[in-house]
Amino acid sequence: MLTTPDVSLDIDGYLKRLGLGPVGAPSVENLALLHAAHVENVPFQTLERADDVDPYAAAGRIARAGLGGVCYQLNGAFSLLLGALGYRVTLHSAAIESGWAGGPVSPDDSHNVLLVHDLPTAANPAGTWILDVGSGEGFHRPLPLVAGTHRIGNAVYTLRPSDTAGGDWRIDYDPNESCRGVDFTVRTSRWEDFGTPYRTLADGPMAVFFLYGWVKRHHADGFDEVIGCQFTRYRSAVGREVRTLTSADEWLAVLDEVFGLPLDGLSRAERVARWERVHTNWTQQNLRSLIYPES
Repeated sequence: MLTTPDVSLDIDGYLKRLGLGPVGAPSVENLALLHAAHVENVPFQTLERADDVDPYAAAGRIARAGLGGVCYQLNGAFSLLLGALGYRVTLHSAAIESGWAGGPVSPDDSHNVLLVHDLPTAANPAGTWILDVGSGEGFHRPLPLVAGTHRIGNAVYTLRPSDTAGGDWRIDYDPNESCRGVDFTVRTSRWEDFGTPYRTLADGPMAVFFLYGWVKRHHADGFDEVIGCQFTRYRSAVGREVRTLTSADEWLAVLDEVFGLPLDGLSRAERVARWERVHTNWTQQNLRSLIYPES
């Protein structure tokens, strides 16, 4: 387990981790800049398991320890940063439909998304925007809460009413992404609401991802992903490239150079031991069978 760091919000340190200096007043343009910088520089990752979903602790790990986290920590921390910068932001229950799932999932606190309000444009007169920096894929910049098809770079996303019992909205992901989409509710949640779901998932269905170590980030032209010893890069111009990482040095170099995770808080021996754990688990077990034993 990770030790929870100082819980004060280090705004300057957080922005530095995003590769940004001081940002201007709340605006659609600045919001897009912040969202893009977050998903590019702070990966979804399960190389270690944080104790909780406290957004202040998560923000400290991002700003001071150079780490990432899972959806609860990343979206929670980002909501604090946005609030400190003057945005009106709310947190919402969601659920992701993975590529292996049997269909859409009603929002069940297994994921969350953010809504930012009061930033109207001609195309989005209500001024509400959807943000998600916690899935490692999906939209690179905020989506307007306006039904229809939205293009971000070369990716296309469709926002429509959810077909699930508890959902209000559904985002269909671009077909080139690993997941199919996300359903969410407009009812607001508190970050504390996700503590029990996080522990339940981390001890259950998500445990396999802590076992293998999953790291993912996305950017304007695709995404990068490491799960176990498999490194995937997707670029819209060239498609998907997959290679197997075969040594500690190769794995650690990818974490550092691609994902900005040098693991400075660990000794060399501890970093190699982490690789050996990942390599052993990846080569001796089957990921899909662990997630879906019946398949």
